Amino acid sequence: MSGNMNLTLKVWRQKNKQAPGNFENYNATSVSPDMSFLEMLDLVNEDLIKASKDPIAFDHDCREGICGSCSMYINGRAHGPVKGVTTCQLHMRSFNNGDTIVIEPWRSSSFPVIRDLVVDRSAFERIQQAGGFVSVNSGSVPDANAIPVGKENADEAFLSAACIGCGACVAACKNSSAMLFVSAKVSQYAMLPQGQVERTQRVLNMVDQMDKEGFGNCTNTEACEAECPKEIKVTNIARLNREYLKAKLFS
Repeated sequence: MSGNMNLTLKVWRQKNKQAPGNFENYNATSVSPDMSFLEMLDLVNEDLIKASKDPIAFDHDCREGICGSCSMYINGRAHGPVKGVTTCQLHMRSFNNGDTIVIEPWRSSSFPVIRDLVVDRSAFERIQQAGGFVSVNSGSVPDANAIPVGKENADEAFLSAACIGCGACVAACKNSSAMLFVSAKVSQYAMLPQGQVERTQRVLNMVDQMDKEGFGNCTNTEACEAECPKEIKVTNIARLNREYLKAKLFS
C-alpha cells in the first residue's frame, strides 16, 4: 500500500466507571500505512489537544507486545484483525483508505472501565497473587542443569509462560471466562519441578480467586485461543481441569 490514508474512527468515550459512555466519531487524516495503531491514536490525540479537547485515554507501556496493557477491541476483535499480535504491534497497513474503525474497551464486568479505552485488569493480578510463591532451597548457586527437566515439559512451560495477561481471552469469550489465562499461569509451574511444592494449593487458590472476581465459565468455543496475541493453547484449560480435580481429591 502506498500513500497516506484518511480514516473514520468510532471511539468509545467514558469518563469513569459510573458515567454512561457513548461512541464519538473522529477523523484520522494523513495516516501512514507504516504507523502502528497506537501511533495513529497519538496523531488523533495531538489534534484533539490542539483543539482544546480531551484526548482519547488508552493504556500502553512497552509498545513491543510484551506488557499486555494495549488492550483494545477493534472492529469486533480483540487487538484487531491480525492474528497473533497485540494492538501496539498492529500496523495501519492492515486497514484501507476510507475505512471506518470501531474501537472499544474490553467488555467484561470483571474489567470495569477506568476511562475511555482503559479498563481495570487488576483482577488478573489478584488471581496471580492468590497463586502464592514458589519455594526454593536457598544457599549457593546450583550448577547449571542440576535439576533435569524434560524437553517436552520445558517447551510446554515456556509456551504457557508466554501469556502476557492482556485479557484478550476474556474479551473474546461470550462468557467472559478467564480460564485460558489461569490455565496458562497454572501450567507454567505445574510442568516444572520448581513448581511442585505449592502445586496443589496453587491451583485451588487461583481458581477460587477467579470465581470471586466474577469471571464466567468456559464452554469450549475456543474464541480465547483464536484471539490470544501469544497464541496460548486451549489444551492448557484441560490441564487446569485435571490439576484442579486432583487437588480437590488429594487436598
